[in-house]
Amino acid sequence: MKYEPKQFESINGVNGLSEKLMKEHYKLYEGYVKKANEIEEKLKTVDLASANATQSDLRSLKLGYSFAVNAIKSHELYFGNISGNGSAPQGWVGSKIADTFGSYDNWLADMKATGIAARGWVWFAYDWQNGSVFNYLGDQHDAFPIWHATPLVALDVYEHAYFMDYGVARADYIEAFFKNINWNDAEQLANSTGMDKM
Repeated sequence: MKYEPKQFESINGVNGLSEKLMKEHYKLYEGYVKKANEIEEKLKTVDLASANATQSDLRSLKLGYSFAVNAIKSHELYFGNISGNGSAPQGWVGSKIADTFGSYDNWLADMKATGIAARGWVWFAYDWQNGSVFNYLGDQHDAFPIWHATPLVALDVYEHAYFMDYGVARADYIEAFFKNINWNDAEQLANSTGMDKM
């Protein structure tokens, strides 16, 4: 499958995140798209007989592919997530957050703290097997830890996501992210996948 970069209104800048920062961030995403496509081509001719767990071309390509593809998917969710006005979620997502965390404020406090604790990403995701939602922490693009879960919100906390505008003030960047969160995007994802019927 060939990946193509998607377009997002948020790359023109949003409340608290400059156009320059967002456009540079988007270029990074485009790089992951390009790299995933390059790796796919190389995988067509890789020597399978030389596969080895210590070092081999197949191992290197497969690790790189997982990293690039998860970077693509997380960034697409991220850029879509920050195209709103920061209002609290309604509908199924809002109810699920209230049921699990007790309130939106409780969820938000947990999500923000997880963003401070993470080195790379925080994903608010729905677990299809037990019907729960959780704020998962991942230190790298390919470290999303739960199978059979669908992320609804992706918060990028790598330095590239904020350093140009905020320096080391990650907490201020996280505040800016939530001023722009688009819960309609998450609600549409819940509706399109049927999780709101579970």
